[in-house]
Amino acid sequence: MTSNANELARDRDAAYVLGFDEISSNDHDLVGGKCASLGEMTQAGVAVPPGFAVTTTAHRAFLDASGIQPKIDALLETLDAGSTDSLASVSGAVRDLMMSHPMMDDIAQTLRAAYAAMGDDLPVAVRSSATAEDLPDASFAGQQDTYLWVVGADEVVEKVRSCWASMFADRAVKYREDNNIPHSDVLMSVVVQKMVNARSSGVAMTLDPSNGDRTKISIDASWGLGETVVSGEVTPDNFLVEKVLLSVVDRTVSKKQVELVPDLVSKTAVMSDVPEERASKPSLSDDEVIAVADLAKRLEKQNRCPQDVEWAIDADAPEGANLFALQSRPETVWSRKAKEKKTSAHSMGLDGIVGALLAPANAAKAAKKT
Repeated sequence: MTSNANELARDRDAAYVLGFDEISSNDHDLVGGKCASLGEMTQAGVAVPPGFAVTTTAHRAFLDASGIQPKIDALLETLDAGSTDSLASVSGAVRDLMMSHPMMDDIAQTLRAAYAAMGDDLPVAVRSSATAEDLPDASFAGQQDTYLWVVGADEVVEKVRSCWASMFADRAVKYREDNNIPHSDVLMSVVVQKMVNARSSGVAMTLDPSNGDRTKISIDASWGLGETVVSGEVTPDNFLVEKVLLSVVDRTVSKKQVELVPDLVSKTAVMSDVPEERASKPSLSDDEVIAVADLAKRLEKQNRCPQDVEWAIDADAPEGANLFALQSRPETVWSRKAKEKKTSAHSMGLDGIVGALLAPANAAKAAKKT
């Protein structure tokens, strides 16, 4: 590495904020899984709402300057992960400790400047991006907090701090305890990204989640923001698409009674009833189903493994340029099963394989002796 390259690397490592166009999968430790994915998609030319990552450097600087890390460690020493009461008490105490310390001025000013560069009072999503999530062997998604339709620099700064604290949400602490991930090994980056005014949104998986069939793409879709699909608050429409020909082979249209939509007065996202005449209509046209499937297929090819893709169709964007990728992460359920099956086969060894092949013959011999 040249002297200039060394200096550039040091500058990046010291940065509190990096744009998506500056990030790749090589920056996982600096920006976490979610941001690394957004960077990869942006650099590959995938339509991604613009934004930036608040780096783990900023999180670490906050912990160091506030001096609270030893106090956090001491609280975690008292944790009994098998006790719901202990988990709630200790996790809550750590979050309260983090929220009781203000963000340092240099970090806050950097965030304000990056947010201002996106536009005046632009609605943004503020999402956690931990260094232990969105890995091929982990199901860490959804363990920390997300805030939608955040408006104003003050709110952005506050929600970033809340995302840091959510690293110690009860469910996140329990997950790390159950999977032997040291709490001190995890840092938090935060996504700050332009909100999509979603007419429809949802999740696409580049396999059939019911049976692991990789020749299919399964799309769940509903009205409004996709959090209702992810959280299970609505029964979404489902479209099954043949991956090579990109043709719809099955569809189930559900009655979608609620949607998460922006409230411009309160500057937040609110749950709203879906009008009766729209509730039972498909949330995607056939052309839109194929467009979502094509996006998911492209992301699977880019990432070289089955993907779990969050997407949205922007009501404010022109038709044909209104589909955005919000997140793409490795699918974990069937991919893990395939890996376990492969490991199991390898662990049999020659004796195990031969034994399995000869088992019927040996059983027959035993039967003759009796």
